[in-house]
Amino acid sequence: MTVDEALALARQLGIERGDAQALLSHLTGQSRAWLITHGDTPAPGAEAALRRLAGGEPLAHLTGWQPFHGLLLQVTPATLIPRPDTETLVDWALALLADLPGRPAVVDLGTGSGAIALALKAACPRAQVSAVDFSAEALVVARANGARLGLPVEWHHGNWFEPLAGRRFDLVVSNPPYIAGDDPHLPALRHEPLTALTPGGDGLADLRKLIDAAPQHLSPGGWLLLEHGWDQDDAVAQHLARRGFAETALRRDLAGRARASGGRWPG
Repeated sequence: MTVDEALALARQLGIERGDAQALLSHLTGQSRAWLITHGDTPAPGAEAALRRLAGGEPLAHLTGWQPFHGLLLQVTPATLIPRPDTETLVDWALALLADLPGRPAVVDLGTGSGAIALALKAACPRAQVSAVDFSAEALVVARANGARLGLPVEWHHGNWFEPLAGRRFDLVVSNPPYIAGDDPHLPALRHEPLTALTPGGDGLADLRKLIDAAPQHLSPGGWLLLEHGWDQDDAVAQHLARRGFAETALRRDLAGRARASGGRWPG
C-alpha cells in the first residue's frame, strides 16, 4: 500500500486527515510535508494500523509518542495519554513558580508518563522537581522520558504522598483520576489504564484525599493545584475551603471549561 492509497483508505474509515498523516509519517519515517509530494511511497503496515486507529486505538499508542507543552513524550498503554487541557495546570504552576525565589520544591502526584513534572522542569530548571506514581510500569516510561530529555526529576514509586514522609513542598500539582465511575465516555478510553482515569463513584475520591493530605506536605504559603472535571469545580473549591486553604482559585482551559482548582496553605 502506498501513501496515497493509505490516505484514501483513511477517508473511507472516517479518520481525520491530520491523524492519518501523522500515522503515515511514523510508519515511513518521513515528514508530513515530504509525504504530500511522494504519494507513491510504500507505507508498510499502513492498512492494519489505520484499521486499529479507526477501531478506537489512540494514535499516541500506535506511534508511541505524544507532544505535551513543547516536549515529545513516549507513552504506552501503561500511562495516561497527556492531553492539551492539562497544559492549563502546567501554565498555572509555572506562573506561581516565577514568583518563588531560589530553588522551589515541587511534586507531581500521579505522574504517569512524567508529563507535568518534566514540563515544569523544562520551563523552570531551578525548581527541584519530584514525581510519584503508584504504577511501576508508568514510572519506567517516566524515567525514560526524563533521561532522554536530559531533565533531572526525582522519581518515587508509591501511592500519593506515601513515599514523601516528612517532606514539604512549595507546590503540589496533580492530575488525579477524576472521571465518575458511570461516565458514558469511559468505554471510549478503554485503551488507557482505568485506574488513571477513574476512582469510581462520583469521581471525587482522590481529589478529596489529596486536599486532605496536602497540608502536612506543604510549606507555609505553599500551593496545591489540581486538575478536575468540568463540572467538579464547585465541589473541589468547597473542599479546599473546608480544609483551610486560602486564596482558592479556578483556571479554565482553552475551550472555557473549568479545568483546574487550587489554593494556598496559610503561613
